[in-house]
Amino acid sequence: MSINIDQYIEQEKHLFEMELKNILQEKNIPKSLLASMSYSLFAGGKRLRPILLLASYSTFASNNEKVLKTAAALEMIHTYSLVHDDLPAMDDDDYRRGKLTNHKKFDEATAILAGDALLTYAFELIANDDLLNENEKVFIIRSLATASGPEGMVAGQILDMEGETKSLTLEELETIHVLKTGRLINFAITAGAFLANASDEQLKYLEEFAYYLGLIFQVQDDILDVIGDPEKIGKPIGSDVSNDKSTYPNLLGLDGAQVQKEKYVEKAEKALQKANAEESYLYSLLCHFSERDH
Repeated sequence: MSINIDQYIEQEKHLFEMELKNILQEKNIPKSLLASMSYSLFAGGKRLRPILLLASYSTFASNNEKVLKTAAALEMIHTYSLVHDDLPAMDDDDYRRGKLTNHKKFDEATAILAGDALLTYAFELIANDDLLNENEKVFIIRSLATASGPEGMVAGQILDMEGETKSLTLEELETIHVLKTGRLINFAITAGAFLANASDEQLKYLEEFAYYLGLIFQVQDDILDVIGDPEKIGKPIGSDVSNDKSTYPNLLGLDGAQVQKEKYVEKAEKALQKANAEESYLYSLLCHFSERDH
């Protein structure tokens, strides 16, 4: 690894976002719909999931051009979920990443349609990817649909909604976050490695790594909702408390949440070692995201 992790993230973000802009320009999309889709796609997100996919691929292969469209599809799925999460019927949020949410910038109907468009176009993008063979396309489409669908992210979203105002156990909290956040992170890491021809054994341990990374990401989110800087986070802190959500700090206390995060970090590190991927950007990203401040 010839550059530090901050440089790596900025480099990969730039590469990825250039690809994302080119992809959207290729489509004949009505101006109002394109404006709404682009607004949320380029609203300043961390690009955690596509960067993880690119990093996973580069652990086992070179020339990550092969996975750029898969990474774009993944980010479209993630962005659609945020657009719909923010709607009045869901979390009813006014701001996302320091900017007005999609339905506040445009209107509710446009936001719903923009989310629908991002969701469906993601799978069209993979199906038309000339750099993937037919078996790879089937694997990626099936894996992404499973990760984002009724047994994955959407399952986590409804369990999260149903868990509001309830006192959840640690196991119940983990289940929600493994589904809502972790499944797309799992897809990012396993899809990148699969397309780079990692072995079945390596994929098994990378799935284990992804499981704990998803939980680490959520614990840190919960911690930042208590002690984070609103300017860096892009939204007011304390929103989880006001929405009566169970969080790691609520359940374990702030110190307990930090301890739990370190347990997850240790297990994630061991899984990376077993996958022979400890000397990779995946390890650097693990350290980076476990200590992030936004």
